[in-house]
Amino acid sequence: MATEARTPTRVDVRKTYKLFIGGAFPRSESGRTYEVTSADGAFLANAALGSRKDARDAVVAARAAHPGWAGATAYNRGQVLYRVAELLEGRRAQFVDEVAAGEGVSRSAADDVVSAAVDRWVWYAGWTDKVAQVAGSANPVAGPYFNLSVPEPTGVVAVLAPQRSSLLGLVSVLAPALVTGNAVVLVSSERRPLPAITLSEVLATSDVPKGVVNVLTGRTAEIAPHLAGHMDVNAIDLAGAALAEGVAWGELEAEASGNVKRVLRPALDDAEQDWTAVPDGPRRILAFTETKTVWHPKGT
Repeated sequence: MATEARTPTRVDVRKTYKLFIGGAFPRSESGRTYEVTSADGAFLANAALGSRKDARDAVVAARAAHPGWAGATAYNRGQVLYRVAELLEGRRAQFVDEVAAGEGVSRSAADDVVSAAVDRWVWYAGWTDKVAQVAGSANPVAGPYFNLSVPEPTGVVAVLAPQRSSLLGLVSVLAPALVTGNAVVLVSSERRPLPAITLSEVLATSDVPKGVVNVLTGRTAEIAPHLAGHMDVNAIDLAGAALAEGVAWGELEAEASGNVKRVLRPALDDAEQDWTAVPDGPRRILAFTETKTVWHPKGT
């Protein structure tokens, strides 16, 4: 009697993701991880539980990368950022899966979110060689001088990604900080970190120099105060402080005053802003710039 062939049962390969610091993917120095679950509570993956030491390492990597990125031409930064959009499009299916699972929306709705995120990234990439014309000026002065004001990057920017909008909101806060040449330490959504993790894999295979973007996963309440108080962080976007468990953005703003950081407050205290809305011009870009004014004599 013939024996019926049985299909072997596959082992469930559960992913354990790492951090993204300095172009590499290290484990958290504490060795801790936490479970990431879908909107309906199903297990999706393990993510690294970032610590204070991880945040400090990310700031060091960002500071080292900043001069090269800021020193690149605006046109070149635009090319590099546009390449990221191409890679985002190439991994569309994975982003759709992660948005649908994490945000609890249909695949059709998730596909629309991914499209909007790619378009948003392209939109910001297009600002790299235009923002100086919009925000800069030739100033009238009483004397034989040229007087020019131009926006320049502020340096290292800490960005708290939105808690609910795991991809479109993420892109909407990360891309503008990069446009003028800042280096970024990003804290992902605490409960919906997978799109940020996948984006870090995209960045690792793109032309973005290592250390320009560093991605930390974990508890926003644990990581954010260290970045707000870090003396080598020049600015902080508190978008993700809204709805983050155990986080009061006012306390982070007060902590940031230690070295007079630029602070971009969340649009709403008790809710997340609508990230599907068209951006308000280059406002988020200019939130992380300083204006440099140069005087130059006319004639010989």
